[in-house]
Amino acid sequence: MALLDTPVCDFGWQAPSFSLKDPDGRVISLADAMGPNGVLVAFLCNHCPYVKAIADRLSEDARDLKAAGVNTVAIMSNDYQMMPADSPPNMKAFAAQHGWDFPYLVDEDQSVGQAYGAVCTPDFFGFNAQGALQYRGRLDSAAMGDPKGRTRELVIAMTEVAKTGTGPQHQIPSMGCSIKWRA
Repeated sequence: MALLDTPVCDFGWQAPSFSLKDPDGRVISLADAMGPNGVLVAFLCNHCPYVKAIADRLSEDARDLKAAGVNTVAIMSNDYQMMPADSPPNMKAFAAQHGWDFPYLVDEDQSVGQAYGAVCTPDFFGFNAQGALQYRGRLDSAAMGDPKGRTRELVIAMTEVAKTGTGPQHQIPSMGCSIKWRA
């Protein structure tokens, strides 16, 4: 398991378009996922201990972001032949277990993860209503630790994006397991 940090936010970078299926075969595009004030694109998986540590908090944060007009969509880009725990049936079960009410999509050919430059799970890309990148940081200050008293960095940043279209200049990178790319 390679441990990686996400790169610094490239403010204004445009979100690459995508159309991916969820585990039930329903197709969701970037346009479908976009909220009136932006969208959070989260690269996640089921087996990563970093994702497991934040999964319930992400559910709560996504609900709060939706109330601010920012929708969430999760994408699983790992090679699930190499990591069977990340298979579509397991994705569906994992999302249900953690109360995710946002789409969780399969990047079968890994092209979307590559287009976004995703490096780890979790990897968060926060876009404004025009699809311009404004946040590339971590979920919160708790990371793998106790969530009591956490600073909800992603929620704070994306609420600012929802109101102003611009994210904070200071962002702390997300950290997690490397995406499992096909050879």
